[in-house]
Amino acid sequence: MTVYYCYDAYCGWCYGFSPIIKRIAEEYKDRLAFEVLSGGMIITEKPVAIGATASYIQQAYKTVEERTGIEFGQDYLWHVFNPDKSDWFPSSEKPAIAMCIFKGIYPDEQVAFAADLQYALHYEGRDLCDDEAYRHLLEKYQIDAEDFYRKLRDEAYKEKAYYEFALCKQLQVTGFPTAFLQVSESKFYLLTRGFTEYEQFKNTIDNVLTEL
Repeated sequence: MTVYYCYDAYCGWCYGFSPIIKRIAEEYKDRLAFEVLSGGMIITEKPVAIGATASYIQQAYKTVEERTGIEFGQDYLWHVFNPDKSDWFPSSEKPAIAMCIFKGIYPDEQVAFAADLQYALHYEGRDLCDDEAYRHLLEKYQIDAEDFYRKLRDEAYKEKAYYEFALCKQLQVTGFPTAFLQVSESKFYLLTRGFTEYEQFKNTIDNVLTEL
């Protein structure tokens, strides 16, 4: 049985949910497999500057902090509050490709890596569209940098990322985070759509497992 965690690296609510999904993945690792799917929340034909969403994020981040207890870092918020000076053009593509590469190396650490990507962006203020944003994580996970950056430019990994975007659409994911438990080839249980507190999320999983 597999928990599919549909998220996006740029999703603030997923950032707030990351400590919860990490805790659940650790607690249930002996009973359930965990697969992270990137949702492609920000995919545009032409790059769009952060100014397009800055005014929304200026309000929304406070709501996420109040509801989840997570903290957004000053280096991230600088770009949100100074969009005219920022060089950020957010796109979900590169972090999704990075996730696909990582999954091929450490399939059991997907949830932790997703959380690390979100922390890198939302707290440390790293631009996930910049290749260098990933270098500190390569060191943390002892991933060969030359191999990683070669794969980051490999069309095959881009195709994997876009396959995940399509899969999320097929699963009718309309917002993030969303999580499903797949119990057979055709049977899925919805565990959460949107942010859920730890206790509620755990209870939902336990209820499904009891029913099975």
